[in-house]
Amino acid sequence: MPLANQHHCGSPTLKIRATRKWAVAASLLVPLALKIPLARSASSVSAALALQKGNAMSLSISSPSFSSGGEIPKKFTCDGADLSPQLVWTEPPLGTKSFALLVDDPDAPVGTWNHWTMWNLPASARGLGEGVKKETRLPDGSEQGRNDFPKTGYNGPCPPPGKPHRYYFKLFALDTKLDLKPGARKHELEAAMKGHILAQAEWMARYGR
Repeated sequence: MPLANQHHCGSPTLKIRATRKWAVAASLLVPLALKIPLARSASSVSAALALQKGNAMSLSISSPSFSSGGEIPKKFTCDGADLSPQLVWTEPPLGTKSFALLVDDPDAPVGTWNHWTMWNLPASARGLGEGVKKETRLPDGSEQGRNDFPKTGYNGPCPPPGKPHRYYFKLFALDTKLDLKPGARKHELEAAMKGHILAQAEWMARYGR
């Protein structure tokens, strides 16, 4: 190779061009390298949110005492022993610290009528046995307020003659325990639960006279 060509290959101009090529290549590779962990991180967050949403959606409540949409037996009404029915529910979302329970009749002539207001059921609870005692505080720490009769604890269906009424048993999984005064009413429980509900479920049945 002629001396002139050898001198040209090592010229500053070629060195600058080579440096620029490496800079361009690096500018393409660095974002690509950063994008991989970011994508993994975003994927992990999405998976966690999906899991949490799945847990929240999976909460359900039912009663072995009567079927969904079915007729409530007289023993759970004012025409019978007026016992509270047995209730069972599924595993709550992660972070659940307590449960609250409301039983309402939206078909009452005077508007929605509350039959049961209960809160601070233990997060470990997966149901209530038949015939819960009508006391403001139960041995497991659960608390009961006053319903619209107004009495403490549960009072069953007692509608006027006519079309059967619907009764909704509504369960709430909360991220905290509530600080309510003894004998609190439904509206006080609803206000205290705001911003703390992780999931909720309901079971509806009917009763007529």
